[in-house]
Amino acid sequence: MTNKLILILGPTASGKTGLSIDLAKKIGTEKCHVINFDSVLFYNELNIGSAKPDDKEMDGVTHHLVSISPITQELNASDFVELAKNKINELHKKGIVPILVGGSAFYLRSLIRGMYDSPTTDESIQEEAKKLYEESGMEAIVNYLLKNDPESLENLHENDHYRRIRAYEYHRMTGKKISDQKKSADEAGAYDFSKNIHGWDTLNICLDLPKEEHWEIILKRTKDMLNQGLIDEVFQIMKDPAHHKELKALKTIGYKETIQFLDGEIKDHLELCEKIYFATRRLAKSQKTFLKKVSPLNRFHPISERNDAIKLACNFINE
Repeated sequence: MTNKLILILGPTASGKTGLSIDLAKKIGTEKCHVINFDSVLFYNELNIGSAKPDDKEMDGVTHHLVSISPITQELNASDFVELAKNKINELHKKGIVPILVGGSAFYLRSLIRGMYDSPTTDESIQEEAKKLYEESGMEAIVNYLLKNDPESLENLHENDHYRRIRAYEYHRMTGKKISDQKKSADEAGAYDFSKNIHGWDTLNICLDLPKEEHWEIILKRTKDMLNQGLIDEVFQIMKDPAHHKELKALKTIGYKETIQFLDGEIKDHLELCEKIYFATRRLAKSQKTFLKKVSPLNRFHPISERNDAIKLACNFINE
């Protein structure tokens, strides 16, 4: 039995998937499996726009928590954490080292250190938030947070409707800002991954690269997705009456903009490419900011220092 866990972190389009596959092959595909912790890859229908690896790219490496849920079954942070925790423990019992790939710093913190301690939301407040969202959309939630908890609004990605609504519910129920609670937790070392509630022995590898180089990669990936058939993928998804554009999964980058294109809100392919590209850049910038909180963190350039990252991980496994 092992308790070792390798975390491969980094902003979107930094090469995490490729590194995890190369590393698993180097260690041995019987000894090492990959666990996806990117919420978009959980969904069955989201393939091209999520940059989901296909069988050829996986190259014989076993992947877990990929394509496990329909987009109509929405998953939240606690769902992600529970699924990943159970899979890690299952692999450990079999003597297999998991490589956990992706995930926001918040989800990773929740997995390694536990969810933030917050009261269960009163059902009446939940119903109030649900009704407000259904009748007025996210704009009403945003306006409330602008007045009562602007820091939470600033720190949460525009597509993170779940945590924006949670911040609304928390303030309505307690009269306090959820950002203040999180700030206190962060000051107490919430992102110190050397201390985890599960007793796992973790190695944290973070892929990072200069901004200009990263932007070029993001632009190329955006163009590749469109050339591979992202528009048709979304068109086929939307043919199902159950797949309405308010689904959480369809508000993620790439899918949200393509639905707008199909609805005539985006005029042409060039504008669609630009919208996806700049939204992805904003996400990457936000992810980099959160990753600065994590410690200890071994940073590597995904290309020039790739072999160094693999060597460090192999040494960790053999300790």
